[in-house]
Amino acid sequence: MEEVVSSCILPQSHRTSSLRTIANMLDNGGVCGIPTDTVYALAASCKHPEAINRIYSIKERPSEKPICICISNLDQLRVINPPFSPLLWNFMDLVYPGGISCIVQKGEWLKKLGVGPAYETVGTNDSIMIRVPDHTVTAHLTDRTGPLAITSANPSGESDSTHHDMVITRLSDKLDAVLCDGYSNELVGSTVVNCTKINEGIIKILREGCVPTTKIMQLFERAKNTPGVL
Repeated sequence: MEEVVSSCILPQSHRTSSLRTIANMLDNGGVCGIPTDTVYALAASCKHPEAINRIYSIKERPSEKPICICISNLDQLRVINPPFSPLLWNFMDLVYPGGISCIVQKGEWLKKLGVGPAYETVGTNDSIMIRVPDHTVTAHLTDRTGPLAITSANPSGESDSTHHDMVITRLSDKLDAVLCDGYSNELVGSTVVNCTKINEGIIKILREGCVPTTKIMQLFERAKNTPGVL
């Protein structure tokens, strides 16, 4: 039996049926709390821009702060062949899956990925942040749903949620479900890396999260030193 708090259901992540329940809710325009490889996130399907707008209301998130997309693996990008440089591909191969968010140039390739309905709702006018979590539950979920719009599962300005109980206590009255997975893998969110100028040999750390800046720069050097790049 799935536990219920008011109208918010609380399925357990170890059950296949729970993933199916959450995937169906997201596919039908719901907003759910889900685990990731860092901290808990709020998720909405990119098929439903109105659900993404709900996230802003639920969190009281400033409208000028963009929301990123989450996919299950890099192969989802490869099959649509976005116009990424060899250096960007090399860098993403080194950092994904993992607790890093890469900001890249927006383009028509996002519509082929399945972001089409939410193209104007996620990211900025010219860039998009991509997450590929190193988390089995999140990967299986996004395999079912396609790209999700995600952001940390906490009221704007408050601390990250590191256990499903924190999501339930603070936000369950506004959510359709919380996928319960116990304690999070990390205490802070992902490290955000701006890769929009990577072809000029430049990346910029916009937020240091669970992956240290020094590690990011080491990986970037490895990517640059791959034969055939730059």
